[in-house]
Parts: sequence; C-alpha cells; structure tokens
Amino acid sequence: MDSEMVVHEGGCHCKKVRWRVQAPTGVVAWSCNCSNCSMRGNTHFIVPADRFELLGDSEQFLTTYSFGTHTAKHKFCKVCGITSFYYPRSNPDGVSITFTCVDPGTLTHIEVKYYDGKNWESSHNQTGIASQSKG
Repeated sequence: MDSEMVVHEGGCHCKKVRWRVQAPTGVVAWSCNCSNCSMRGNTHFIVPADRFELLGDSEQFLTTYSFGTHTAKHKFCKVCGITSFYYPRSNPDGVSITFTCVDPGTLTHIEVKYYDGKNWESSHNQTGIASQSKG
C-alpha cells in the first residue's frame, strides 16, 4: 500500500509511554491469531526500527514479556498495561505498532490482513510479512 509518509504519534492509555513513528498515511495492519495477539486483540502494522522513536522518559514505564522463541519482545506500560508497540518475531528488525494506539488524525486508511500465528512458520513464508520492516 503506497501513500504519503507522515509522522504519527501515539502511546498507551495513561500517556506515560509515548512514541513517534514515520509511516504512510495508509497502512497494512496484521490481525494475528497467535496465543498472545488473540488474547490482547492486537492488530498492528510494522515499520523499520529506524523509523520508530520512544519519547521522553517513556522507557522507565515499560516492561517486557517474551515467550516461546523469545525473539518477540512484547513491551507494555507498567502503569496501564497497554501494549502500544512491540518488537515482533516476524520482523526482528522492525517495530509493530498497535494501530489503535496511534493518535487520531494521521492514519487515513487501514487495510487489515490475516496472519495465522497458530501456524507461524507457514504463515510467515506465505504472507510476505517479513518485507514490512524493510525501508
């Protein structure tokens, strides 16, 4: 999906975790059925890590959860518990942004694609998700 690149800002519910990300106004977001995403109801888009910036003192309010291969680093706010971004197993060189945590006004189109996280390896090979974190 091609559209104008802009700076989006967002963060968690209590606003202790804030970030800025450069991404198109229209994004492809992934709805995943893995054990973690399905429990959290997470739908996310992926950007190269160098387009993501954690703001202010946000780092002190973050904690990390990982499981399985421990490649993914699920970051969440210690205060409100929201995962507004994380470092995904599918794209260890990228950052997954929970699209509902982007401040209103800069995302104009979201195309949701399905990722079969219960069958991770085959879905990773078939979806092309790995290309999402390439600049």
